[in-house]
Amino acid sequence: MIKNTLIGLASVIALVFIVIYFMAQPTLEEDGSYSPSSLALTLGTVSKTDFENIKYVKYQGDKSKILVIFTEQKNLEMKNGKFFSTGNHPIEALVPMLHLKNAGFDFEIVTPTGKPVVFEMWAFPEEDANVKAIFDQYKSSFEQPKKLADFITNSFVNDSSYAAVFIPGGHGAMIGIPEDKNVGKVLNWAYQSDIFTITLCHGPGALLSTTLDNQKFLYEGYKMAVFPDDVDEMTPMIGYLPGHMKSGVSKRLKNLGATIINTESDKTVCVDRKLITGASPLASNELGKLAANTLLKELK
Repeated sequence: MIKNTLIGLASVIALVFIVIYFMAQPTLEEDGSYSPSSLALTLGTVSKTDFENIKYVKYQGDKSKILVIFTEQKNLEMKNGKFFSTGNHPIEALVPMLHLKNAGFDFEIVTPTGKPVVFEMWAFPEEDANVKAIFDQYKSSFEQPKKLADFITNSFVNDSSYAAVFIPGGHGAMIGIPEDKNVGKVLNWAYQSDIFTITLCHGPGALLSTTLDNQKFLYEGYKMAVFPDDVDEMTPMIGYLPGHMKSGVSKRLKNLGATIINTESDKTVCVDRKLITGASPLASNELGKLAANTLLKELK
């Protein structure tokens, strides 16, 4: 009797492990890239965000624009040669935008070459009416964004309309953005013009662009919240990433002199001088509130 019970228990445990194993396998897409496994989606995505629909006293001054630099890239190569199907995380982009819009700001949407914005649609919160509304409102701008180079040509000479530069996260922010000289030019322009820079999760990888052409890191000595590399190292275990990343974000920034204030992928947010950062998708609502309130206070 005991022997049969133990055999039955062992069979159940084995079955559970088999189910978990298959649930943890990344999903192969038509273009050969991999999106997160069903287990990773269950653990790491939500159908509705924690967005707080706050009624701000809206800004009505001249600096009402926010430049948003999105990635136009989808596939991030791992060390094993597999590609992660990524882009901009929709919650990390749209929840902060909701707060900033409610605070009276509008957006100028750009990508490096003017190709359409790419979102991680597998992470889209389908039951969130507020997120859906702002996505639909700016859908045409996401599909036909402006070129970053054109912004540099046309807007640098007239910076009186801009309050901030916003670079959303998502692993897609690591594809080309940190190596883009135009991104570095924009961040230097924002820094020199006393304009805020807002970013979260993997978006702070864009800050690396300020070191191109052997320039000194613009944010040396700054405190910031960034997605931890240690967490990225663990996510292949549940099939979120299809392998390990070639390079992370947080350790590279730390090695350049940044002070990373978080160790977890949590709700941590930070403002240091004109840099506003957040640790992860979980920080999207807090980052939006912090950015909106900081800009409103500064521009009062």
